[in-house]
Amino acid sequence: MIDVQNLTKYYNDFCAVDNISLTIKPGEILGLLGPNGAGKTTTLRMLTGYFKPSSGSITVNDLQMPKDTLKIKSMIGYLPESAPLYHNMLVYDYLTYVAKIKGILDPKKRQSRFRELVKLCGLSTIMGKPIANLSKGLKQRVGIAHAIMTDPQILILDEPTSGLDPNQIAEIRDIIRAIGKKKTIIFSTHILSEAEATCDRIAIINKGRVVANDTTTQLKQNAQASFIRLSLSGPEEKQALDLLRTIDDTLEIKPIVPLEQDMVSFEIRSSSKGSDNTDVRSRIYMKIKETNWIMTELAKESQALEKIFQELTREDA
Repeated sequence: MIDVQNLTKYYNDFCAVDNISLTIKPGEILGLLGPNGAGKTTTLRMLTGYFKPSSGSITVNDLQMPKDTLKIKSMIGYLPESAPLYHNMLVYDYLTYVAKIKGILDPKKRQSRFRELVKLCGLSTIMGKPIANLSKGLKQRVGIAHAIMTDPQILILDEPTSGLDPNQIAEIRDIIRAIGKKKTIIFSTHILSEAEATCDRIAIINKGRVVANDTTTQLKQNAQASFIRLSLSGPEEKQALDLLRTIDDTLEIKPIVPLEQDMVSFEIRSSSKGSDNTDVRSRIYMKIKETNWIMTELAKESQALEKIFQELTREDA
């Protein structure tokens, strides 16, 4: 569907996007994550044809920018971070205005499309209200309706949940999921839980470059800091440490605060590459079995997405 190769954008001497390459499959929901100034918005604006790249290529369904920019734009619905709404208009009047601009001139076709958008975006109670009186969450719904008015194949959303409360975020998430059943969606966000809950795949951008590009599950599995959590009842901390160190001299064992009193807990990592956590867990189990200690927890833990994001986007990364 979308193929981006070596995409680069300079503002004078400043490189905002640096040699980005991405492939987005039909029907996929891609989350674009990154700190402020990472290049997310610039990347989205190049994908919509709003910005011209300094170099690189964008191909959509065998159409290429800039040669086929108008055809590509007709396939894309775009909602910028600040929804471009006319606050002095009623929602119905505004959507009618948008529909006419986008070429839906037949009143019957327009009303049919409105019925679909009202159901999909949850607009039934606000069609007769002034946009100025709506909450930010409802304004975002109207903005999404605007973006998908002509039923585009691709939907690009820039920070669609920014500034919303948890209930509004959940509502927008449900709308994105519903739309994503039939469309390709790319959206940027700072909210890691939203990306994890909504996206099929995540691309993390830092300083204009893609530093990770995978499913959240695979990102966690590939993270260097996956570890084993062990909790024991019975031994003193030093006793447990001494025993665990006899299992494998490559293990990094870190005492942590236990969840309950009269227990000791540890995070255990192997410093050797390609280590098998299942094998390590079985060896830990057999070693503890030789004692009279009670093992209350022995589980492999994946690094949280938030921690992965922080490590990939820190200043010295």
